[in-house]
Amino acid sequence: MNRKFFILFLFLLVTRAVVFAQDNENVMVYENEYIVKVGDMAPDFTLELTDGTIFTLSEQRGKVVMLQFTAGWCGVCRKEMPFIERDIWQRHKENDGFVLVGIDREETKEEIEAFIKKVGTTYPIAMDVNADVFASYALRNSGITRNVLIDRDGKIVMLTRLFNENEFASLVECIDRMLAE
Repeated sequence: MNRKFFILFLFLLVTRAVVFAQDNENVMVYENEYIVKVGDMAPDFTLELTDGTIFTLSEQRGKVVMLQFTAGWCGVCRKEMPFIERDIWQRHKENDGFVLVGIDREETKEEIEAFIKKVGTTYPIAMDVNADVFASYALRNSGITRNVLIDRDGKIVMLTRLFNENEFASLVECIDRMLAE
């Protein structure tokens, strides 16, 4: 019985690897299924925020930018967002040199508004309805929560995945340091 289970497991593992390779044959994949890495220019995009304003990443040059990929169906996101609200947004929202935007994937405006009301966050949220912006940073079907920290020149300086308190503390320190420069 154990041998059959092992063979089945091995078959499924190999099949997943082959499908993964076929779906992403021309894409370089880095740690945590990112397709960007530290030092890369952040892929540009334009999205509508839930308040109706338009956000274009390239228009933020000269500022420190944090992107948080999120969704209401993501339990880890709901855990992380209050920390982002308290430790990053509330501390830096008045700083003209800082921008924080949550990017909600694959949900309607109404779903997003209900989600952020429940979580209690106040930072801006953009709508990535088809996850196309997400797919310019990570493999389309990979998980969230993810944070991308971008310097004033538009280069990626930090990438996080999931919510780890030590990594989050490093993210906060990096933002503080960049804003002090």
